Amino acid sequence: MSSDAQPEPPPGPETGGDVPYRFERSHSAGEVVEAFAGLEAGVETDTVVSVAGRLMLRRHQGRLAFGTLQDATGRIQLFATAAVTPSFEQFTALSIGDWVGVRGAVMATRRGELSVRVDEWVVLAHARRPFPDKWHGLTDPDTRYRQRYVDLWVSDEARAAFARRSEIVASLRRRLSERGFAEVETPMLHPIPGGAAARPFVTHHEALSADVYLRIAPELYLKRLVVGGMERVYEIGRVFRNEGISTRHNPEFTMLELYWAYADHADIMELTETLVAGVAAEVCGSTTVAYDGREVDLSTPWRRATMEEVIAEHAGIEATLDSGLAELRACCDRLQIPVEAGWGPGKLLLEIYEKAAEPQLWGPVFVTDYPAEVSPLSRRHRSRPGYAERFEGIVAGRELCNAFTELVDPDEQRSRFEAQAELRAAGDDEAMLLDEDYLRALEYGLPPTGGLGIGVDRLVMLLTDTQAIRDAVLFPTLRPDPSA
Repeated sequence: MSSDAQPEPPPGPETGGDVPYRFERSHSAGEVVEAFAGLEAGVETDTVVSVAGRLMLRRHQGRLAFGTLQDATGRIQLFATAAVTPSFEQFTALSIGDWVGVRGAVMATRRGELSVRVDEWVVLAHARRPFPDKWHGLTDPDTRYRQRYVDLWVSDEARAAFARRSEIVASLRRRLSERGFAEVETPMLHPIPGGAAARPFVTHHEALSADVYLRIAPELYLKRLVVGGMERVYEIGRVFRNEGISTRHNPEFTMLELYWAYADHADIMELTETLVAGVAAEVCGSTTVAYDGREVDLSTPWRRATMEEVIAEHAGIEATLDSGLAELRACCDRLQIPVEAGWGPGKLLLEIYEKAAEPQLWGPVFVTDYPAEVSPLSRRHRSRPGYAERFEGIVAGRELCNAFTELVDPDEQRSRFEAQAELRAAGDDEAMLLDEDYLRALEYGLPPTGGLGIGVDRLVMLLTDTQAIRDAVLFPTLRPDPSA
């Protein structure tokens, strides 16, 4: 037993020695509060309810005892008396954090506090470790993330944020269903990592005697389904990237990816802004939300601006692919952006944008016309050589989504994969590998298609005014616990 463990209470039906296998609730705490709001002080009703939850506060005044019962819906006061409550002394000895079930009449105390009188009670589980003070919660952030099961009880903000996360995901699903998108599931174990430029996690499948990779994106499998005739598909699921941990990055995160046959990047822009604005209005009550002390207006339409335009606005540099390699390198030097020897003009332009312009975009804005060099799965721009029909949605200085008109030509896709393989051979472990099965699927014909990926965790951060991704993910990836 660890040093902070509490001694086990004596056995007994009221103290947990004979914990029941189930407990029949008639009401949640929230339902009692809603049904009896405004009950006059000193009134005892004839309504008997059964409630259950954790005991989060308690106080003892002679032959009276009060407790706060908390469940997933809210809190209700418990009112115990030595005259009515069985095993009154054991009730007053309960620990903060103990789970209890209570049956009794709904009443209001003389001070007007809505309560459930404790006519019967039973321990449902003991908290053998001390709960933090409710008013101060868990003060150590690392402990909050490692012990989310405690944080959720003592932090109203954490509970509210994760309840809103659930509402956000449900709203996304509902809105996509209304537009005719089918939700699908694709493999998480991939024989070849693909669909994004990222370092994968690798594991080994014993039965097949083969290495496999946790997916870095579901993209290539979803587009296989479009080849198969599923014209509107999406998936909300976990993806895994073997990268660093920061306020914006967690090695496993939740992505919404969708593919829409016969659509292009302009159609996807309209879908994206409508989707995000609609979710914000439904979940937050408005398309204008507060984030990090500033307002963000998510109402449609969102601004469209090319990468060169936002670089000129926020970095004061006139930089395009036509600027030439030497000039782009000189721009990077002036902005103190590290450069690697093998980078072409497209990669240099992207670095200038990401380091000097993107953090300044409060948005929302669709940054368009990405260099084709850094967009290996995007279709080339129909009117701008060297560019791709790709955009990213930027809100509050960070990428919320990535989307493009999909590359459908199997020959060009092979050429792009081969260029990526050369980068990988030169040491870029985030470059893509050549996927022969995906190329075979393209050879059966992929119609004009628009694709979109939205970082669900980042959308949750935006709509819950959360600055760190760890506060938007229930169980973030952490360094090994030194106390374990």
